[in-house]
Amino acid sequence: MTVSNRLPSATTALEADTAASNAVEVSGLRHRYGEREALRGISLSIARGEIFALLGPNGGGKTTLFKILSTLIRPSEGQVRIFGEDLRQDSLAVRRKLGVVFQNPGLDRKLTVAENLLHHGRLYGMRGAVLTARTDALLRRLRLDDRAHDRVEVLSGGLARRTELARSLLHGPDLLILDEPSTGLDPGVRRDFFAVLSELRERDGLTVVLTTHYLEEAERADRVGVLHAGELVAVGPPDDLKRSVGGDVVVVDAVDANRLRERIRERFGLEAQVVDGSLRIERPRGHELVRELVEAFSSEIRSVSFGHPTLDDVFVRLTGRHVWSSDEEHA
Repeated sequence: MTVSNRLPSATTALEADTAASNAVEVSGLRHRYGEREALRGISLSIARGEIFALLGPNGGGKTTLFKILSTLIRPSEGQVRIFGEDLRQDSLAVRRKLGVVFQNPGLDRKLTVAENLLHHGRLYGMRGAVLTARTDALLRRLRLDDRAHDRVEVLSGGLARRTELARSLLHGPDLLILDEPSTGLDPGVRRDFFAVLSELRERDGLTVVLTTHYLEEAERADRVGVLHAGELVAVGPPDDLKRSVGGDVVVVDAVDANRLRERIRERFGLEAQVVDGSLRIERPRGHELVRELVEAFSSEIRSVSFGHPTLDDVFVRLTGRHVWSSDEEHA
């Protein structure tokens, strides 16, 4: 018999403690649809009480990752632990900890706001005074109590989203997962909705994971994971990610972008990137470069602008395209 010097039990215990200390632990996650690989070896940790945004274009892998985290599909490879529970081995235990808001509305439009919550609670085994008290408390909490007896079909988009949020919180989940929750909402309503999420995190310690392609929504998260073509290409607080861009971003709309790129390299020794037909240059004190470019190449420039880096600039730097201009397949 061969004797090993390894200590597997101690290692396993350490890994379990690490997984339990985080809300979500993803390791080596892959998923395929036939021959197409939608997720390519993603590893990720999300802390308890964190608001984490998965940012990327349609087709980048956000929807597939959402479906796996919400137990709708099983991954082809890899491990997912949610509050220490292995998603593969005990998906029922994981579901008890989850609140889920889908991209497409899931409310019964012919029922009232309160009726939607009450029916949902019964699916989780809630009954009687406990269910009524929990429903009333959430309606007050999300400022829906004055609309409790209105049918969903007469609500605005923002109120309907808040109703879905209330319904997902009815059973007291520890982790809230939302798939593109602000799609179709105007910017003001999106801000209000995110403010509610922040309040839930601050008051209840709720962990929130959301997928989004809205830059301003990702900006409000504690950390952002940037997804592209099924890979996690960057993770960090929004400000840290933006600091990874080398200074201001100068964008030039040129008569001939490729020709002007060569001339800028020859004249200033700068490398410009052609993105969607425009030149993009990262440079500290970008306003000074704007003046120099206009003086040197005024006849070749239609317009030029500069600004501090955004998360879209981070995405462009990493992938060569804008978040909103991807032509990847749906994933």
